[in-house]
Amino acid sequence: MWRYFVDATVDVIEKEGIENVTIRKVADLAGYTSSTVYNYFQELSHLVFFAAMRFTKNYIDDLPRYIDKGSNTIEKWLYTWECFCKHSFDKPEIYAVIFVNNLGSVPEDLLEHYYKTYRSDLIGLPEPIQSIILEHAFSRRSALYVQQAVDEGLIEGKDVAFISETTMLIWQGMLTTVLNQRRNVTTKEAARQTLDYVYESVMKVIPTDKRKEINVQFK
Repeated sequence: MWRYFVDATVDVIEKEGIENVTIRKVADLAGYTSSTVYNYFQELSHLVFFAAMRFTKNYIDDLPRYIDKGSNTIEKWLYTWECFCKHSFDKPEIYAVIFVNNLGSVPEDLLEHYYKTYRSDLIGLPEPIQSIILEHAFSRRSALYVQQAVDEGLIEGKDVAFISETTMLIWQGMLTTVLNQRRNVTTKEAARQTLDYVYESVMKVIPTDKRKEINVQFK
C-alpha cells in the first residue's frame, strides 16, 4: 500500500508537476480515500519526498561513472559535484524537496525508510558510494567523502567542515535563486556557475604545492 501511494504520487508529478500534488489527487488516483493515505503518511511533504526520490535514480546511476573520472579524492569529489549539479538543476523542484524544503520530520528517518523499500536502487553501487547516498544531510555527505583527502595529504582536517558547509550553501543558494527566478540564467548556466564556485572554494584550501595534483575537466 505504501508503495502504491508513492507510485500514484509519481504519476501526479509527471502529469501535473510536483507543486500540484495533493492528498486528494493521490487518493483518487489510487482509488482510496484521503484518510487512508494519512494512515501511511503523516503529512503531504513526506509523500512528496518519497515520490521525489524516485526521480533521482538517473543521478544515482550516473554517479559511479563520474567518480571514476578522478584519480584522487578531491578530483573524484569535484566530479560528484558535476554529476549532482547536472541532475539537480535539470529538476530543481525535485531536488529542493529532498535537500532544501522543510519536511516536518527528520530527513534521515525518511531516507532510511525509502531505501528499505527501494533497496534495488542501490544494487551495483560500490559500498563507499552507498554510504554517501544514504547520508541525507548534504554537508555530512560531503565531509564523509572528503575526509579521505586528509589521508592523501591534499587538505588539512580543519578544512573538511569548511568546504563541506560552504559548497552546500553555494548549491542551496543557487538552486533557490533559480526556483525563485531571481536571476536571468538558464538552469544549465546555473549548474555551471555553481560548479565553478564549488571548484574555487575547494582550491582555496588546498596547499599551493598540492594544487598541481588536481586536474579536473568539467564538460
